[in-house]
Amino acid sequence: MTQMAERERVKARIRLLVARTVENGCTEAEALAAAEMVGRLLHQFALTMDEVTLRESACVQRRIAWPTTRRRPVDGCVPALARFCDCKVWIDRQQGAAAYIFFGMAEDVELVAYLYEIILRGIQGATKDFRAARPELKGGALVSAQRRYQTGMAARLAERLEALRQMRHTEFRQQHARGGALILVKDQAVEAAFRATAVRLVSTRRGMVRADDAYHQGYAAGEGINLNRPLRRQDRDRIR
Repeated sequence: MTQMAERERVKARIRLLVARTVENGCTEAEALAAAEMVGRLLHQFALTMDEVTLRESACVQRRIAWPTTRRRPVDGCVPALARFCDCKVWIDRQQGAAAYIFFGMAEDVELVAYLYEIILRGIQGATKDFRAARPELKGGALVSAQRRYQTGMAARLAERLEALRQMRHTEFRQQHARGGALILVKDQAVEAAFRATAVRLVSTRRGMVRADDAYHQGYAAGEGINLNRPLRRQDRDRIR
């Protein structure tokens, strides 16, 4: 038996021992003995409970519908948002409708939906301010400048999400002796669950946008959206 196979066998045994509780019908003595064995196995094999239970976490999908079937500037930061939340994302088009499908562990998919709403509202609010500050723009010129502004915002938000993801992983590795292993285990768990689906991802090309004054103003505005807000109970309830 390989070392990896042995560790997986031990993890499975620990999960069974953790389930031996008074609530599940064990006596207090049996539950205590099981808890002591869990402690010994964790120490012997240098494991953490996070690593033991991570592979058991179920992956889910979250559908976020588009208002139309046309692409929008916010698309520019969606891949980075998915990576930040350790999720996969693809575009689903059916019966004249389009939507993002986010795939990952339940708590990560919930977070990605929350942050997507924060980003979308932030872009919409900043765009209103941009339009109000440029009364000289009318018709097609206004639509074009507004799109470049929003594209600049999305570009900056994508950069910030990538940087925050890297920072979070670095801090996690520093705070946990097996932090790198836990990140790898989580990635592998999501990949394994995703391979079990019938979805096959393909990349798409995005058009070029001229980086003019409107774009740079949007890029600067992308710094103002708060991406660090905690996911509180009232926030979770609001986005369901």
